Amino acid sequence: MIMRFEDPGTQAEFELCCNEPTALARHAYNREKSVPQYVIMWNRGKQQRLTVDGVDYTFRENMLVAIGIFQAYLLEHSEDVICWRYNRNFYCIADHDHEVSCIGLLFYGASDIMLLETTAEEQQKFSLLYQVFEDEFRTHDTIQGEMLRVLLKRLIILLTRLAKKQYIIDKSITSGDLDLVRRFNVLVEQNFRKYHRVTSYAGMLNKSPKTISNFFRLYNAKTPLEVIHDRINLEARRLLLYTEKTIKEIAYELGFEEHTHFSNFFRKHNGISPTHFRVANKTG
Repeated sequence: MIMRFEDPGTQAEFELCCNEPTALARHAYNREKSVPQYVIMWNRGKQQRLTVDGVDYTFRENMLVAIGIFQAYLLEHSEDVICWRYNRNFYCIADHDHEVSCIGLLFYGASDIMLLETTAEEQQKFSLLYQVFEDEFRTHDTIQGEMLRVLLKRLIILLTRLAKKQYIIDKSITSGDLDLVRRFNVLVEQNFRKYHRVTSYAGMLNKSPKTISNFFRLYNAKTPLEVIHDRINLEARRLLLYTEKTIKEIAYELGFEEHTHFSNFFRKHNGISPTHFRVANKTG
């Protein structure tokens, strides 16, 4: 079942999917197969495999996950998953981050996706919220879009709270400290193709690289440089998997002056050359 809201005037789109065995897969970098949407999924069935950008994850029962707008994903048993999908015209996360504080944490907060565990109490909250979503999708009036946005905001806030609880190592980190980490992550997302050094981002934030590194030790186990490199590597893997661009074109797009520098970078992070990675994944 797919319930859909569309506003032709603003081109806003929002979907709620459940019991759909073929609906929950997306191919990155192919606009014919992939509508740029944020995706939130809740596994209501047994443990299954979730593949995101070519990486397999264990998607356990009652886990939730948030997927960015151009990430490719595939579910082993999508019929067991409840899925919320919406485009930027419906609710732009960046424009409304002050309301939900999720940019740089929920969607851009880690090189790996955030798989969020839930307690029985939390599952009850999500179940009740899902029922309200269903009711609202069946109510067709002039304020339906606004009501759905209010519900979506609540869903995102609940997920952000789970992410903070499960992914922040030092629980004493202040909201200001966390905001600095989030802003760093957003800047990396926006500029990783151009800037590859921590000093570039520290300058944008008017902080020293050492200060940035100290905050990251409180937030997670990765250094700021690892965050930058992981994002570059993720994009490299996507481009190799989902486009026909040459190695030289990919190297140039990702800000490497020489394609040999890119090849060395990719081999260091993946243990294999870009060419062999592409061949292995396209023939395997």
